[in-house]
Amino acid sequence: MSYSIIKNISYHLPSEIIENKDLAQLFPKNSEETIYKSFGIKKRHIRLPNQTGSDLAFKAAECFFEENLDFDKSKIDFLIFCTEGLDYKAPTSSSVLHYRLGLNENCGCIDMPMGCAGYVYGLSLANAMIVSGNATNVLLLVSDIPSSVIHSQDFDLRCIFGDAGAATLIQASEVKGIGSFVFGNDGEGAKNLIVERGSTRSPIDREWIELYQNEPGYLAHGKMEMNGLEIARFSLQRVPKLLEETLKKNNLTFDEIDLFVFHQASKFILSALKRKCKIPKEKFYEFYENVGNTVSCSIPIALKNAQLEGKLKKGDKLMLLGFGVGYTWGGTIVEWV
Repeated sequence: MSYSIIKNISYHLPSEIIENKDLAQLFPKNSEETIYKSFGIKKRHIRLPNQTGSDLAFKAAECFFEENLDFDKSKIDFLIFCTEGLDYKAPTSSSVLHYRLGLNENCGCIDMPMGCAGYVYGLSLANAMIVSGNATNVLLLVSDIPSSVIHSQDFDLRCIFGDAGAATLIQASEVKGIGSFVFGNDGEGAKNLIVERGSTRSPIDREWIELYQNEPGYLAHGKMEMNGLEIARFSLQRVPKLLEETLKKNNLTFDEIDLFVFHQASKFILSALKRKCKIPKEKFYEFYENVGNTVSCSIPIALKNAQLEGKLKKGDKLMLLGFGVGYTWGGTIVEWV
């Protein structure tokens, strides 16, 4: 029986940057200092006009191949693309990425529009493909462009979110690098973080275009609405339970975890979870100050930077917890190799 491991991670950030000084100019009632104090974020990267999620994922994959020259991309036998911003209704964006990346014909492709828990869900699918013997090298691409659905006058959302793409190689191994998963969902909370327009159930119409004619692209992809209080309440109620369930599912104790890496939702939510779960500061990794909340990309970006900072060593046990839009949540344990 094969197991799976996370082999390598790369990511890409768009070149356009919005710093707190830019937001302070747009929203004069708020200074650079108060924005940083409130959100813990200095800057966030924003996609270029007409740049899609798959474009950022493509860039991340290119970075991955450049950083791992010894890996033959023809060995990739499954491609998973996780994003809330798919290119088309059809075909799958993963099929388009497969062609752009020049992958082997004998490579399966699938899209996953999952949001904040997407990386954990993507790992679970990659792990299942490998453990079942149906794949050996799975390329997991995640990318989100929340800036495309944020109104220009929505101060909070513009402060919190950033765009990004990330690439992870999951490989078959004799070592069990990815553990068991816990999943959950509560669709009743869907309304608290939602992009209602721009899709099948609620397409944009003439009235919408007239209403948002002064917005870039008249918000053709829809407009994000978030009830921050309810999202925080959900996170603080559900994530501590998810932590305990993930430990139990993997037959581990709290003290056996070397590093906790949660979805980088916000300064407030992460600080509150760290306190509520009684996680020591040195075991709780945070990386959002220079990127913001990058949705499905937040966990792999955090993992990559923890590695670059020397905070991960071979054999470390990491707890990965993703949670948010949906409400959807998922958790697993990863042993670093």
